[in-house]
Amino acid sequence: MKKIEIGHGSGGRLTRELIQKVFLKYFNSEELKPLEDAAYIRLKNHNTALTTDSYVVRPLFFPGGDIGKLSVCGTVNDLAVSGAVPGYLSIGIILEEGFPIGSLEDIVKSIGETSRNAGVRIAAGDTKVVEKGKCDGVYINTTGIGEIARPLFPDNISPGDAVIATGTLGDHGTAIALARDEFAIKSRVESDCAPLNGLLTPLFEIEGLKWMRDPTRGGAATVLAELSDLTGLGVEIFEDKVPVREDVRFISDMLGYDPLYLANEGKALIIASDESAGKIVGILRKHSLGHNAAIIGNISSKFKGARLRTRIGGERLLDVLEEDMLPRIC
Repeated sequence: MKKIEIGHGSGGRLTRELIQKVFLKYFNSEELKPLEDAAYIRLKNHNTALTTDSYVVRPLFFPGGDIGKLSVCGTVNDLAVSGAVPGYLSIGIILEEGFPIGSLEDIVKSIGETSRNAGVRIAAGDTKVVEKGKCDGVYINTTGIGEIARPLFPDNISPGDAVIATGTLGDHGTAIALARDEFAIKSRVESDCAPLNGLLTPLFEIEGLKWMRDPTRGGAATVLAELSDLTGLGVEIFEDKVPVREDVRFISDMLGYDPLYLANEGKALIIASDESAGKIVGILRKHSLGHNAAIIGNISSKFKGARLRTRIGGERLLDVLEEDMLPRIC
């Protein structure tokens, strides 16, 4: 068995062989092993968060990750920034006829390792195969279930609250752009793809925590512009306080990108009371994923919209991204 055949999606012998030899090799939760039409899962309470996402990233393998790792991190992070503790995932995989089994196994192994590192269990899965040329190798859909520990809503936000970034912005978008080999640029930039539940869960105990979001497609600028629309409040961030890697900034200048609009897959934006912001940053910086955490701005009732205060004292409006600079970044 070296390549995916149409029969691997038939539901028959080849499907079972693929499940047994590839998927169950790396997905070994008790919930999945019976291979029934539905999995039985255990929840401690009835306050449940549910999210789903699909992944079509190109290329499938990139510095710092791959589509498998990304599919776990993206869904885990959506739950974590919503104030939930991730517990279970379902994995749906669409494969192109002829896709190498070895590459599939690398992706499935990555899913298994990342889910274990994030402390989540794969409880259900599905596989379909389409004709050659009808799919770009692999597409993945993940659904995540978590238990709500700290409900977070934008109407909790007040003027004077602080805006916090958990780390450098624009890493993932830059890594994907360079991995496509469309530019003759050599760089050590890697995707920041990582599960954030270990970083963010300790913050659930802090009273001043108001709201969180992971700035994926559209980047930090789009998230802050949408937040202003949701709350009717102004959001101001300061260019000299926003953490951006120097190589990311340099490459963005070369290619005409803006790091504030580039995707991130291992960072969060946090709104917290001014009184608790310093404590939150201190907690974040103790974690390996939060060493570069910083307070980057504040919430205001004096204006509406999102804006960037530049290093030279100017002002630039931040709006929702209109056109995707880098399609298929997740």
